[in-house]
Amino acid sequence: MVDSTWLDDLPITQLKGVGEKVAEKLKRLNITSIADVLFHLPFRYEDRSNVVPICALAAGQSCLFEGRIELSEIVFRGRRSMLVRLSDDTGFITLRFFHFSNSQKQTMLRGKWLRCFGDVKSYSKAGGAEVVHPEYQFITEQQRGQVEEGLVAVYPVTKGLNQTSFRKLIKQAFVLLQQGALVRDCLPSSTLVKNQWPTLVESLFELHYPQRMPPPDVSELSAFKRLIYEELLANHLSLSQLKSGAKKNRAPRFDKGGKKHRLFLQALGFDLTGAQQRVIKEISTDIQTNAPMQRLLQGDVGSGKTVVAASAAITAIDSGYQVALMAPTELLAEQHLKNFQTWLQPLGITVEYLVGKHKGKVYRSITDDIREGKSDIVIGTQALFQDKVTFRKLGLVIIDEQHRFGVHQRLALRDKGVAGNLFPHQLVMTATPIPRTLALLGYADLDLSIIDELPPGRTPVTTSVIPLSKRAQVIERIQQGVKDGRQVYWVCTLIEESETLQCQAAEEATELLKSQLPEFNTGLVHGRMKAEEKQAVMQHFKDQTLHILVATTVIEVGVDVPNASLMVIENAERLGLAQLHQLRGRVGRGLRESHCVLLYKSPLSDNANERLSIMRETTDGFKIAEKDMQLRGPGELLGKRQAGFMRFKVADFIRDADMIEQVQHDAEDVLQNEPELVNSLIHRWLANSVEYAQI
Repeated sequence: MVDSTWLDDLPITQLKGVGEKVAEKLKRLNITSIADVLFHLPFRYEDRSNVVPICALAAGQSCLFEGRIELSEIVFRGRRSMLVRLSDDTGFITLRFFHFSNSQKQTMLRGKWLRCFGDVKSYSKAGGAEVVHPEYQFITEQQRGQVEEGLVAVYPVTKGLNQTSFRKLIKQAFVLLQQGALVRDCLPSSTLVKNQWPTLVESLFELHYPQRMPPPDVSELSAFKRLIYEELLANHLSLSQLKSGAKKNRAPRFDKGGKKHRLFLQALGFDLTGAQQRVIKEISTDIQTNAPMQRLLQGDVGSGKTVVAASAAITAIDSGYQVALMAPTELLAEQHLKNFQTWLQPLGITVEYLVGKHKGKVYRSITDDIREGKSDIVIGTQALFQDKVTFRKLGLVIIDEQHRFGVHQRLALRDKGVAGNLFPHQLVMTATPIPRTLALLGYADLDLSIIDELPPGRTPVTTSVIPLSKRAQVIERIQQGVKDGRQVYWVCTLIEESETLQCQAAEEATELLKSQLPEFNTGLVHGRMKAEEKQAVMQHFKDQTLHILVATTVIEVGVDVPNASLMVIENAERLGLAQLHQLRGRVGRGLRESHCVLLYKSPLSDNANERLSIMRETTDGFKIAEKDMQLRGPGELLGKRQAGFMRFKVADFIRDADMIEQVQHDAEDVLQNEPELVNSLIHRWLANSVEYAQI
């Protein structure tokens, strides 16, 4: 018997057979405690209740069979391997081992009986069957057919650790439970009663040693559901802990918007939408307190997020603080620079620009101004969080297209504002609509503001899906469109993840359009051009001296040309829904009726066909985001940082979405009434991500 102790706290090395080397292998599976073994669940089950005669074995089946060794030999055909030929008087089968030891070879003696389990393969024209690296054990002839096993769990393992060894560890852990050891049940008892779920030990036993074959979808089992729920709860609590930890810090308290703020709104030349006014009020309320704002501003393409960000920036600057705005690309940073210069410089606000191209004296001059506080707002790329960049009094950090950045990049920029124990407020923005269920769980550490209204005058974009074979007709359509005074984007998509090939495709498309439409001016923008070259071409397009702009997906965000009302996306089937939606948002920004043509290469996969159909049917970013999550999972929508939280062990975000609201409710209950469960839950399910919760 063991004392009543927690398996959660016992190192894995206390199990028999786990020395330093085995412990290292288990660590690769994120197993460091004995409890971790129990939470390393099977991914399938095998029925080993019946021995199948060798003559009845069929390729493609996983079967239990027995046979007498007729022959054992080492062969060198292609790759060195050991072949063992078995017979049970109904037929023959060959076992093949690529990895074997001398002692293993010496035990394969003619006349001995083996009981084996493995995947049967056909290997010769004569119809012989083969099993590669089967599980096996020696038996006597008298033991033939005496099967003790029934359903056997199959686990994810790692190199140097086989199924048999891992099952022995599982068995030892359950023996310890029988002897009085404990594993923490981290769900409130009220949750178990309400859902009629089994206890934790009952659930784990059922999943490791099922009495009958589980259904194909294991999530239907109550035993599995409670573990899913526990993992979702741990994820939510981790983010909540991150949020509450940050809220304990102090931030500068900004004054209410003053004269500059009023002049800014008057000079815009248009009225803010109701949604923009609501969100500005939410942000204003946050930044007038000493708690650091952590707000996610979500709005569809063209909804006016930049104006809202500028409003917050002016409030910070009016209160005597600096602002940093970070964008993922130089093109988007340049777009923000132009907007902020237009809006803020007439108010006497100094706008600075810092990107990777700035070197030497220019770089030193810019960073000196930032350090001395001569720059009110600094707009740039990742260059902003370099060690050499220091701020005199940073009070607000704005991050655009936040999913392009990792959490450590965002925090590195935040930490530049830590002075006098004050942390800057943070506003992160995204034009990628996030489904509500995903926002509830993936962004539990951020307050959410949504601009769900487009400015008046934005025209809906109609979308056509056309095969590449009809490209000539599309070019004719472009010709007519330009004659009518329109401007056109022609977008070349990524080719085999190669920027070089993508640029090459864009150059070829430019030559084609120039030869087909010589009467019009065609320009080119791609990722390998220098920033000055890209900016010059974009300015020509904006000034309408270029009629057609051929571009790679670098124009996905940040480009605003109201007269551009036709977009052609070549090989659109290569792109995901979110990127297609972003690209399409470059048109429909003026008063003209706008169109988007999706050119695809036949034949289309079912998935690609579904994506393009959705684009044709709707321009609603939230509907598109919901579909995108169904097709690709939450990772793309969440981005680098949140995707780390979403590497679930047992949960599936889409399948288990109906649990999210209850998880959110129960998380608050646990934090209030049973806070002692929080760390245990987070450690159990997020051992590799727990550093996020401690930041």
